[in-house]
Amino acid sequence: MDLLNLDEYEAAARAALPQMAYDYIAGGAADEITVRDNRAAFARLRLRPRVLVGVGTRDLTTTVLGRQWAFPIGVAPVAFHCLATPAGEVATARAAGSLGTLMCASTASNYSMEDIAAATDGPRFFQLYCYKDRGITLALVQRARAAGYEAILLTADTPLIGKRERDTRNRFTLPPGLGWKNAEGFGKRDLPQDVDGSALLAYISQQQESDLTWADLDWLVSVAGLPVLVKGILTAEDTRLAADHGAAGVVVSNHGGRQLDTAIAAIDALPEVAAVAAARALTVLLDGGVRRGTDVLKALALGAQAVLVGRPVLWGLAVGGEAGARAVLNLLRAEFDLALALIGCPRAADLHPGLVVCP
Repeated sequence: MDLLNLDEYEAAARAALPQMAYDYIAGGAADEITVRDNRAAFARLRLRPRVLVGVGTRDLTTTVLGRQWAFPIGVAPVAFHCLATPAGEVATARAAGSLGTLMCASTASNYSMEDIAAATDGPRFFQLYCYKDRGITLALVQRARAAGYEAILLTADTPLIGKRERDTRNRFTLPPGLGWKNAEGFGKRDLPQDVDGSALLAYISQQQESDLTWADLDWLVSVAGLPVLVKGILTAEDTRLAADHGAAGVVVSNHGGRQLDTAIAAIDALPEVAAVAAARALTVLLDGGVRRGTDVLKALALGAQAVLVGRPVLWGLAVGGEAGARAVLNLLRAEFDLALALIGCPRAADLHPGLVVCP
C-alpha cells in the first residue's frame, strides 16, 4: 500500500535509516517538549468552514518577495541531506523545482550551494549561519547572490546549539566523505574528530559567531544585495526590530524545537508576529510542526504567506530519494488543495483569520 500521510513516511524512514541519522533528523532539545508542541498547537486550532461558495476551481499559488510559488509549501533549510540519500540536497532541489516551489539551501549542506542552485529552476533561498570570521560569512553571501539565490535567511536563534541529548548520546558525526561543503574552500568542511559527544556541537562552538546583534543584521542587509529574512522570530518585539534594521521578512520558527525547549510553538507565535509584519509590509513564513494540509491552511489564514517543511522532506528522501521528496511535497499540496475546497475558500490568497478558532 502507498504511504498515505507524513507519519507513515516517518515510520518508513525510521526503518530505513541508521539510528544516529534518524535521531539527528527527528530529535530536538532537552525533553523535546517544543518538538511535540509544534504539532499539538496546530491540532488545538479549529476551523470554521463556509459553504455554497463554489470551489470547483482552486488557486493554490502564493507570491513571496515578488516570486510566485505553485503552492505555499517550500523546503526549509535542513543540514546534511546526504544522511537520507546519496544525492542529498541536489535530489531535494530537483523535487522542489519540478513542482514549482521553494528550495532553501542550508549553509550546512553536503552539496555546494552552486550545485543545489543548478538543480532547480524554482524559487531558491540560501540560509546563512554566520562564522566568527566575517570574511567567510561575506564570501558565502556573495556566492549565494552569484548562484542565483533570491533571498538570504539569517538564522538568528542559534547563538549556541541547543541541548540535543540524542546527538550527545549517539556521539553524532557525519559518515566519511561528508561535511559542510560550502565551507570546504575555507578549510572548514569537516567536523572535528574524537569528540566526547556531538561533533556537530563542537564544530558550531568552534566556528560560528555566538555574539550576533541587530548591528550584524544592519551589516548583512548592507552587503547582501538580496532581501534578508530573519529566521527564528517568535515575538512581536523582534518583528519590529527586524523591520527597523532592514529585514524584508521573518520566518516564524523555533528551529523545529531543537534550540530552547519549552519555547512557544511556531503557530502560537504567528498571530502577534503577523500583526506587526502586516503593518510594516514584511513577508512572513513559518516552519515547525506542519504535517497536514490543514496545518498549511491554518498558517496562511493566520498571516503567513507560506510554510516551510524540513523533517518530512528528509523522510521522503530516506524512503525514495528525489521521488520520495517529491511525493511528500505532493501529498501536502493535495491535502492543502482539499482543505481549501472543504473550508470554502478557493483561493489560498483569500484565507483569513475568521476561518480559524484560536483557543
